[in-house]
Amino acid sequence: VQLQASGGGVVQAGSLVKLSCAASGRTVGSYVMGWFRQVAEKERDFVARIKWSGTAINYADSVKGRFTISRDNVKNTVYLEMNTLQPEDTAVYYCAAATDRTYYTESYYDDHTAYTYWGQGTQVTVSS
Repeated sequence: VQLQASGGGVVQAGSLVKLSCAASGRTVGSYVMGWFRQVAEKERDFVARIKWSGTAINYADSVKGRFTISRDNVKNTVYLEMNTLQPEDTAVYYCAAATDRTYYTESYYDDHTAYTYWGQGTQVTVSS
């Protein structure tokens, strides 16, 4: 699976940004798609995830109620709409794909180690 993330930029606090992750590959529909973010040398943090079926949606507590993950099965694209952005949301945002294994609980896919394929990352900078 190849992933191409886009949509980052520099915005003011309170703004809305929508990130896109275009996926390609023969078995895209069998993956769990996740968004993660990373600041400097810190660990890559979970933001949100979704299955291509539209189920198994989850968000990190820090973004619940502000971020929305969705997918377009026709375009093979996953989106992350980020509302009411705050300076602490500043990070490089990565989309990732993990093989959907039925023997794992959904929470397994909240950890970056579950994901095999990664996009190149897109920077989001929120100024106060």
